[in-house]
Amino acid sequence: MRLENGPLGFVINFLLGVSWAVMLIGAATSFLSFYHDSFFFAVVSALIGAVPGLIAVVLLEYFITDKEKLDELKKQTQLLEEIEEKLQHSQTTETV
Repeated sequence: MRLENGPLGFVINFLLGVSWAVMLIGAATSFLSFYHDSFFFAVVSALIGAVPGLIAVVLLEYFITDKEKLDELKKQTQLLEEIEEKLQHSQTTETV
């Protein structure tokens, strides 16, 4: 699982699995529909059939990466605030 925070993570991971399945089904059905005419035409149609699923995978991966980036920035902000607070505390004790 890529996202681990509750219902949103479940939905995104589920949709990611569905996207991979759509890509595989689109490629397989397109290939099997046209392989008797020409192998080259079947491969090209399989690539075209896989495109919608691959676009969905890329969009969901972008969303996951953006969410992970946001979580990491929140952690870094919290750490920086703690460091700032400790620095201010140490400066006030030195001046007193």
